[in-house]
Amino acid sequence: MSARRSARLAVLACAAVLALTGCAPDPADETAPPTAAPVESRTPTPTASPTPTAAAARIPGDCRAMLPQDVLAQLRTVPLNDPALGPSGPQADGSLVCIWRDPAADTTGLVTTISREDRGPALDMLNQLVADEGFSCYTPDEGTRCEKTWINPQYPVNDGRTLYWRDGILIDTQYSNLAPTGYTAGIIAGIFG
Repeated sequence: MSARRSARLAVLACAAVLALTGCAPDPADETAPPTAAPVESRTPTPTASPTPTAAAARIPGDCRAMLPQDVLAQLRTVPLNDPALGPSGPQADGSLVCIWRDPAADTTGLVTTISREDRGPALDMLNQLVADEGFSCYTPDEGTRCEKTWINPQYPVNDGRTLYWRDGILIDTQYSNLAPTGYTAGIIAGIFG
């Protein structure tokens, strides 16, 4: 091989080495993390929005104030909460007892107790009334209503009981020969709106 040709091969080899080293990464870049410009998302990230909760229902403090005028008109001649009939009105435990009855009457009247009752015990009691006493239940106005009527054993009049449970409140009405139209529905509207 001639000296010229050897020199030429040496120059080509040197150029190839220089070209390849120009492609190699800079050692300083090997320790730095790769950077990228932040990409703005075109679709917003979904976030959980708070679920509105209904205000806790309150037990009324007045037997008349919770009823609509058409129901009160049906009860206008019936005494309310006569002391001769026992404890009535707002109770120390937060419940409300409404006794619509003339103390001189043998049977005509109704008693409503509105109290706090947790879901489990309330539904257990309602289920027991269905199983043991033949009550009928259904679910109106976002609650559970159970009811039954029967003939009074001593007088030829209808007796009955209506219970309604919703959101921790139990409305329990027992009546004899006095069942104003819209009574329980009026209480439900008065409490729950």
